[in-house]
Amino acid sequence: MINIPFDNTYSKLGNNFSLPTLPVCVDNPECVQFNTCLAKELGLAAVFESEQAVDFFVGNFIPDNTTPVAMAYAGHQFGGFSPQLGDGRAVLLGEIVAPNGVRYDLQLKGSGVTPFSRGGDGRSALGPVLREYLLSETMAKYGVATTRALAAVTTGEQVHRSRLLPGGVLTRIATSFVRIGTFQYFQGRKDTQAIETLANYVIDRHYPELRSLPNPFIGLLSTVIDSQAKLIAQWMSLGFIHGVMNTDNMSIVGETIDYGPCAFMDSFSQTKVFSSIDRQGRYAYSSQPGIGLWNLTRLAETLLPLLSIEGSEKAVEIAQHELMLFQQLYERYWLALMRKKLGLSEEQADDAMLIDDLLQLMEQDAVDFTLCFYYLSQLEKDEEVSDFRSLFVSDDIDLWLSRWHARLEYENSQSTERQLLMSQANPVYIPRNHRVEAAIRAAEDHHDFSVFYDLLDVLQKPYQWQEGKAHYMQAPKADEVVQQTFCGT
Repeated sequence: MINIPFDNTYSKLGNNFSLPTLPVCVDNPECVQFNTCLAKELGLAAVFESEQAVDFFVGNFIPDNTTPVAMAYAGHQFGGFSPQLGDGRAVLLGEIVAPNGVRYDLQLKGSGVTPFSRGGDGRSALGPVLREYLLSETMAKYGVATTRALAAVTTGEQVHRSRLLPGGVLTRIATSFVRIGTFQYFQGRKDTQAIETLANYVIDRHYPELRSLPNPFIGLLSTVIDSQAKLIAQWMSLGFIHGVMNTDNMSIVGETIDYGPCAFMDSFSQTKVFSSIDRQGRYAYSSQPGIGLWNLTRLAETLLPLLSIEGSEKAVEIAQHELMLFQQLYERYWLALMRKKLGLSEEQADDAMLIDDLLQLMEQDAVDFTLCFYYLSQLEKDEEVSDFRSLFVSDDIDLWLSRWHARLEYENSQSTERQLLMSQANPVYIPRNHRVEAAIRAAEDHHDFSVFYDLLDVLQKPYQWQEGKAHYMQAPKADEVVQQTFCGT
């Protein structure tokens, strides 16, 4: 018998915040992948040895001490405001406290119709479940704040999309599933009291240290701005494109959330877009920091009544002051990450120019983002430039290499220290789009999960060279390039 020590603090906020919702049962679930390591971190490994585990992961079995709910939220979607969205295909089962004392939300995604489904079936095809499992777990290995995948399950049923596809359910955890759009939901209803209740809930659960401030709500805005600046800088340093940075997909705790049409770049382009629904390029790679600030501005608007007792003008002044810090914070985080990728531990005034010039050369010659930095990291080992140099067409890269070597002369670190620094900042492997697509096609079309398992195994150690796995690091051939990625709805 599965007996998880659930708590349910969010559901206790009331039906304004979420609505009781039971997952829709399915007949023939099958576990594709169970994240044993994560279960151990959560203190739940033994619990899921039960024969009921698969039924739990698909929503057929609900422990007595859970209070399943679908969370309410709104959001700006591609710039247009939708006053009511909510969990249209997800159910929050409850909260668990890990051995380290951290509280996590546990959610089933793709578990059927909810009060917020808006005419949808509430289901997920298997492909998006496998994509989110691969990408979110790789993000965790990179040290990027993210939701985590606990289990992927097939439902044994078909879902109707452009064609019939096998269904799947993802069990995932997050420090919180509260979003910027959650605050907007109550702003749209002019319910200031609910906004204050939600803000207090977030502070008490996630940022209790803010209670010592004269105004904890200003501290909340400041903290969220900082966490989003750091998160987006990490995305940019890895060549990651979220694809749907709507305000309902932006976590209040700065975690990467809702892996829909996301992707890691192959050939570098500042304007790269993968999402099939981002027809105007709103969420292109280089636009992500600006969109992050735009989303945070929407959050600040919801908090205005809480930021000052001296009236709206003072509240706006406070919000503007906090928001103006975003770009400075982002650039500081981004530059620190990019310095590491180049093996620079010291700070020099021209570092940003050195980095920008490399990115321009990469874009000019359509150089693979991940391979470029990985091969650059290898130059510190043997000074063999052939792999790095072969990525470029223009001779301009030779001048850049000379500048980089000259810049290294200003470092106090030894070569071995730089090698270590670069190896920790430049992954060998990413979940390349064509590899992810191959895993999805094998699973959805042939019920063959071996491609998924092999890729997942490589991505468990993305910073380590793995013997016999060189093909996983290589860029796609021309006929393998994935031009578009798709949402799971």
